[in-house]
Amino acid sequence: MAEAIQTMCGAELKALPEGVQRVAAALQAQGHPHMPRMLDDAARTAQQAADLLGILVGQVAKSIIFRRKSDDAAVLVITSGDRRVDEKKVEAHVGKIGRADAEFVKLRTGFSIGGVSPVAHATPPVTLIDRDLLRFDVVWAAAGHPHGVFPLHPSDLERLTGAPVVDVVQEPAIA
Repeated sequence: MAEAIQTMCGAELKALPEGVQRVAAALQAQGHPHMPRMLDDAARTAQQAADLLGILVGQVAKSIIFRRKSDDAAVLVITSGDRRVDEKKVEAHVGKIGRADAEFVKLRTGFSIGGVSPVAHATPPVTLIDRDLLRFDVVWAAAGHPHGVFPLHPSDLERLTGAPVVDVVQEPAIA
């Protein structure tokens, strides 16, 4: 399903929402071969994205924003859609964190909750990538809008964000 989309022309980019335009420009600037794709319906949750794309929920690279208490910096954790972030593990890497409300997320990232991309933030966040994403050959990330997504290999996240791959999720429940 993940196919390369040719470089978009200016008119095609201008027709996209502003956040998606920023993501497309960032991806192009870094030589990423896949441009954002707009879905017919919103994919505000990992499950919605998986259902719309016909993929496993774990293949959704969800972007979760926290607020670092020491300096009010945005902390972006990119993890699989089937995993829950362990805040204590995140704190071991970045210091004490708290929840980020919708206003904080929009101000710091330039994106609304449900469309936070791993790239093209208004203010570069402190970023961590969870190692469980490496289970997959292809993952899909939000592209700056609840309808926007783009495919990538999990290792592309390291290249695109410069972030380390670490363990920051709760152990999955054994069924």
